[in-house]
Amino acid sequence: MNKDLLVPSILEHHDANVAMRHHLHAHPELAFEEHATSDWVAEKLQALGYAVHRGLGGTGVVGSLRKGTGTRRIGLRADMDALPIEEQTGLSYASTHAGKMHACGHDGHTASLLAAARHLAQMDFNGTLNLIFQPAEEGLGGGRKMVEDGLFEKFPCDGVFAFHNMPGYPVGQFAVLPGKFMSSSDTVIIKVHGKGGHGSMPHTCVDAAVVASYIVVALQTIVARNVDPREMAVVTVGAMSAGSISNVIAETANLQLSVRAYSPEVRAMLRERITELVEQQAKTLGATVEIEYRWRYPALHNDPAMTEFAVDVISDWLGPDALVKDMQPLTGSEDFSFMLEQVPGCYVVIGNGDGEGGCQVHNPRYDFNDEIIPVAASYWAHLVARFLA
Repeated sequence: MNKDLLVPSILEHHDANVAMRHHLHAHPELAFEEHATSDWVAEKLQALGYAVHRGLGGTGVVGSLRKGTGTRRIGLRADMDALPIEEQTGLSYASTHAGKMHACGHDGHTASLLAAARHLAQMDFNGTLNLIFQPAEEGLGGGRKMVEDGLFEKFPCDGVFAFHNMPGYPVGQFAVLPGKFMSSSDTVIIKVHGKGGHGSMPHTCVDAAVVASYIVVALQTIVARNVDPREMAVVTVGAMSAGSISNVIAETANLQLSVRAYSPEVRAMLRERITELVEQQAKTLGATVEIEYRWRYPALHNDPAMTEFAVDVISDWLGPDALVKDMQPLTGSEDFSFMLEQVPGCYVVIGNGDGEGGCQVHNPRYDFNDEIIPVAASYWAHLVARFLA
């Protein structure tokens, strides 16, 4: 990454920005528990002159700044929560909270937006800037909670933007697509109820382990035979448990599924077919089931016009080679999708580095690359400068 292309005032504070990131990394907090993080972010924003609002989504923070007479309004979002992972990096700034770790880079996302906030507070623009620090991205829907709490009623936006780091892509590389960019993500919890008994007398029992096994196999037919081959769908049985000893037939079994799709229609069909198949398979084998279908994150769809705007900003700033060629939609999920359902916007990914020794997110040895803090912060600066010109 050519540092001459980065915003000078952001580079000038690089050491301080890295120190912010290391502080956040050392003090991770889980979803909806980001109380100290929220306090810390609010203090930083207030010191920079932002009007600060607390409490949206429980621990969410919004910093707002208006300049000039312009009516345009932009929102920039960063997520703040960590994961329930025991860190294994050995870093000097490793987590000080046992069993909690910033293993997805949300510490870097927050630090990058704060780094941009310092520069933006001194920059001339014409309109309203809303910096959105969101809790609970990791599975609990903090984005949805902020929206439900009136985020865009209290802080209207004409466009809303976010980014995520991406290990494996070079620093300074951006990847984005208009329309579908990330899949939906739903979780299904299934409990099979059979009839337990002695392992030597299976004829007197209904073996929940066998029923669960039949369900697992039958589930594989949904994507293979019910989903249009031109569409994407994933039905993964990520966890299965039954029984505790060899000579006892299990009375109950438990399954946990991850279900994903790009299309809302396919997503709805998957829910219908999974529910029907699980119930009928259990009934055929003499068992009953409880199904908890957790309707979680919708697919993330970037607004075409806002994506074109973001691409133009990146291309004019770094050149067209900064954009990943032949990008394909991602099968991960993001609760920024709830915000994009309310306001047109764009979500991009930024390379976290492709060197040896790196690893993907949600890994106990992962670490956010400090070298992309000025890249992300400069992106925010260029985006705001053009949006609120």
